[in-house]
Amino acid sequence: MIKTKFGEMEAVLFPDLAPKHVESFLKLAKSGFYNGTIFHRVIPGFMIQGGDPLTKDPANRSRYGTGGPGYTVPAEFNRIIHEKGILSAARTADPNSAGSQFFIMADKAPHLDGQYTVFGEVVKGLDVIDTIVSQPRDLKDNPLERIEMTIDLIQ
Repeated sequence: MIKTKFGEMEAVLFPDLAPKHVESFLKLAKSGFYNGTIFHRVIPGFMIQGGDPLTKDPANRSRYGTGGPGYTVPAEFNRIIHEKGILSAARTADPNSAGSQFFIMADKAPHLDGQYTVFGEVVKGLDVIDTIVSQPRDLKDNPLERIEMTIDLIQ
C-alpha cells in the first residue's frame, strides 16, 4: 500500500516475472526506506516517479532523481505492457542500473515496453495517480508541493 496525502494506492507485485526487483522493493519497503520519500517527477499523460532517498531532504532538490539504495538490480524485462497503473523500475541509460526508484504509469507508453522492468501494478487507487500527475510542477517536472509517501506491506 502506497500512502500519500492524496490517498492510497494498492499494488500487487509480480515475483514470477521480476523476482530480483520484487525482492529489492520488499526489502526496502520493510526497512522503511521509502517512508518520507516523495514523488519527485510527474509528467501528465505519462507517469509519476518516486523512491529516491535524496528526496527526504528538501535541500537536495537539485539532486532529486539521482539517489538510490547503494546497489543496483539487473534488468528483468518481460512482456507486460506499460499502461496505466503499471509499476516499473526507473533506471539510467544502463538497463542494469535500477535501484530504489520506480515509476507508476499514468497512461500507455509503448516505447517503454521491453526496455524497463515491470514488477507490479496498482490495482486500487488509480484516481490517486491522476491527482498526483496533475499537480503543478517546475521545468524539471518536480511537483511544486512535496508529495510524500509511506509504503506499508499488506498480505
